Amino acid sequence: MSKLNFVAACRLPTEWGVFTLHGFEDENGQEHVALTMGDVSDGLPVLARVHSECLTGDALFSRKCDCGPQLQAAMQAVQREGRGAIAYLRQEGRGIGLINKIRAYRLQDQGLDTVEANLALGLPVDARDFGLAQQIFAHLGIRSVRLLTNNPDKVETLRSAGIEVAERVPLHVGENAENEHYLHTKAEKLGHMF
Repeated sequence: MSKLNFVAACRLPTEWGVFTLHGFEDENGQEHVALTMGDVSDGLPVLARVHSECLTGDALFSRKCDCGPQLQAAMQAVQREGRGAIAYLRQEGRGIGLINKIRAYRLQDQGLDTVEANLALGLPVDARDFGLAQQIFAHLGIRSVRLLTNNPDKVETLRSAGIEVAERVPLHVGENAENEHYLHTKAEKLGHMF
């Protein structure tokens, strides 16, 4: 696990309210951020999401996945609650990187599912390091989370990384005709609950 160092924080006005943006850098120079709203260090479970970067979904509005809608829904949920945190980890494509993700997308266009495509490229199905989220939450004073996720394995992975997950909060958004097969694969092969 790479050690994170806090760098700086600033005010970030968004469509979903004013967040505080916290910047971190790991030992390899990779940058990660967290968005917070309200007091997240009071010891009570915090509504939170651990979101892995998805350039295609978050910034380019791809309909091949549900990542962008999940990020937006998490920001909206935090706004509604008036308190929460989103750890945004720079782990594109479940940790395989952007170029490998493009290669995997090409294989998906040819009929493979997301798991088969990664394996065909000789890559792991999921190479993310959730210990980074544990370090971010520890820095923010978050001891317990109500985790916005559809992935029960992520709950266990985060618990193994030292994050207390008080509750799994479903996040059902972003389904469309383009990602129907992708979401089905996430449910069937990765255990996601939709």
